[in-house]
Amino acid sequence: MKTGNILVIDDDAEIREIVQVLLSSEGYTVETVADGMQALTMLTEKTFLPDVIILDIMMPDMDGYSVCKQIREISQVPVLFLTAKNRETDLVEGFLAGGDDYMQKPFSYTELIARVGGLMRRYRQYGGQSDPQKEKQVFISDLVIDKDQVSVTKNGKNVELTNTEYGILLLLSENKGKVFSLQEIYEAVWKDTFLPSASNTVMVHIRNLREKLKQEEGQGELIKNKWGRGYYIE
Repeated sequence: MKTGNILVIDDDAEIREIVQVLLSSEGYTVETVADGMQALTMLTEKTFLPDVIILDIMMPDMDGYSVCKQIREISQVPVLFLTAKNRETDLVEGFLAGGDDYMQKPFSYTELIARVGGLMRRYRQYGGQSDPQKEKQVFISDLVIDKDQVSVTKNGKNVELTNTEYGILLLLSENKGKVFSLQEIYEAVWKDTFLPSASNTVMVHIRNLREKLKQEEGQGELIKNKWGRGYYIE
């Protein structure tokens, strides 16, 4: 049986009940709320500490994007968006708000369980204790990746990354010069089976990561692309 805390934020009572029953049967402790304000109060007051948040986008009063941005001010817990939208612009907006993954409604129960499990493993890996046998810091150009603190600084200034962005950066940084395909990145960072639909997810995260790590004019991209093969850091 799996263990961990899941917070579900959705104004649809039926969705809340389905997800709660489904994930509870897998061994998770599941709390549900109907709107973002309830969730933010819960997180701020620490009455429930989730390992993964499942967040609906289209909600009254405060939409999922706004909720996610406020969550990111107080927590780096992984956020899985549930959405009826499927345009790339909506996907990009979700990731820019700080989301880690997304699923379209109606969703597959099996896929939801797999996505939650992947987010849980990744959060625990990057938020847990580092291996004392490994180097605690990675230096790339003007970046310092501190694996103990799970943090990234650029020219001494902190760079706010999601857990997914941090995972991608760490993977490429610890394997300088190696080209990783989208499938290899997904399976290493998401720790889940790659499906063709995941390609866009990986590319959007890399696009956001590049934007946050933007180099000085004339220096080129830190994360480079080898056409038809994948991404790497020199």
